[in-house]
Amino acid sequence: MTLPLAVSPAVDSAVSKIFRRVVPLFIVMLICNQLNRSNIGYAQTHLEADVGIGAAAYGFGAGVFFIAYAIFELPSNVLMEKFGAKVWLTRIMISWGLVSAAMAFVNGPEMFYALRFLLGVAEAGFFPAIIFYFTRWLPNNHRSRATALFIAGSSIAAAISGPMSGPLLSLDGLGGHHGWQWMFALEGLLSVVVGCFAYRLLDSKIDDAKWLTGGEKHDLQAVIAEEDVLRSEASAKRGESGSRWKLLLQPRILVCCGIFFAITMAIYANTFWLPSIIRRIPGTTDVTVGLLSSLPWICAIFAMYFSNRSADRTGRHKPYLVAALLIGGIGTMAAAFVTPWLALPLLCVATMGFSASPLFWSIPQRTLHPMVLAPAIAIINSLGNLGGFVAPFGFGVIKEQTGTVTMGLVVLSLFALAAAAAVTYFRRDKEDIDDVADLAEVGSDEPTVAAK
Repeated sequence: MTLPLAVSPAVDSAVSKIFRRVVPLFIVMLICNQLNRSNIGYAQTHLEADVGIGAAAYGFGAGVFFIAYAIFELPSNVLMEKFGAKVWLTRIMISWGLVSAAMAFVNGPEMFYALRFLLGVAEAGFFPAIIFYFTRWLPNNHRSRATALFIAGSSIAAAISGPMSGPLLSLDGLGGHHGWQWMFALEGLLSVVVGCFAYRLLDSKIDDAKWLTGGEKHDLQAVIAEEDVLRSEASAKRGESGSRWKLLLQPRILVCCGIFFAITMAIYANTFWLPSIIRRIPGTTDVTVGLLSSLPWICAIFAMYFSNRSADRTGRHKPYLVAALLIGGIGTMAAAFVTPWLALPLLCVATMGFSASPLFWSIPQRTLHPMVLAPAIAIINSLGNLGGFVAPFGFGVIKEQTGTVTMGLVVLSLFALAAAAAVTYFRRDKEDIDDVADLAEVGSDEPTVAAK
């Protein structure tokens, strides 16, 4: 028999506490994460002048991070299951902070490649661990908003990285060091400090949370257990059964990888190359480039929050995802053929479209079998994140060969449009968690677990 979703005052109270205590902490952690992986965008011209790292070498170094990230993502998640989120997430954060700070000592392309690879090793597993954490701590009707707020941390980081990095770059000569060295060292050490602080606040399991009452723990766990039953039944109706490894081979996971690959390409092409696009505007300096680079990401923050809030209210995330990808693709295409001043507002529109990331994660969170949810999230994220290698490296090669980024923007727009088309693979699926949940609530006369 299908169990209905449970709703109780204790669940609402527990969710409110999670949004006040855990979600803000994860946002701060992701802000530090994005600062440390993308601040090379502001150091690009300085690395070329001081260390001899050209456009192609920079693009390869920016992207090799994601190869390491993909290789070590699944092993990292396996180790997290062993050690718990509290220990493993803080270990990840402290180690990436130390590696990022070591970027201050880069003396050539080879060391640049090595440290970017090590940064990928250190960070591997962070993002999918948070996404899976939400599936174990939050009910469906709150998870997308939490994911949106969390992922907004990357846009907040992109928005503040310019105003932060620009002044740090202006410290050139202080203590006999370059400005970019100060930027890497200070932003890396910030992650170490936040990681130590996070260890005191995080709990691995709901039962470990002393800040939840006994009733809140019981009802919250009951709701999540009910939703696991619904996902299992939805998978069974689609004919998906068997071992964990067999379930991981289902086509929907491969389609999810392709969609997320396109989203990641767009996000990281903008992350690593937006400053260089803005530098084409006459009269810009390190500080003005940093300030102007924040504008698209500020737009993305608002788009991300309101689109996911609306999607949660309607319970239909896929149409919003298609619309976001179309906006991102069309905006990027238009930005490729205009002057730098006109390209900036168009890239603001495009970046709003790439708020698609939290909308996308609602698909695997709501439709995949509970047995494969953790490894599937890791696989989708690791393979999808290879777009973070292809985009910056491809941009670097294109720019070096043509002298512009026009063709790179065109390619990005085509990937976004293809991803929008791929989402229709799921739009015809009538047995996802939303529909099964609706039927369960209407068709069952049994009391909810929380009410028993």
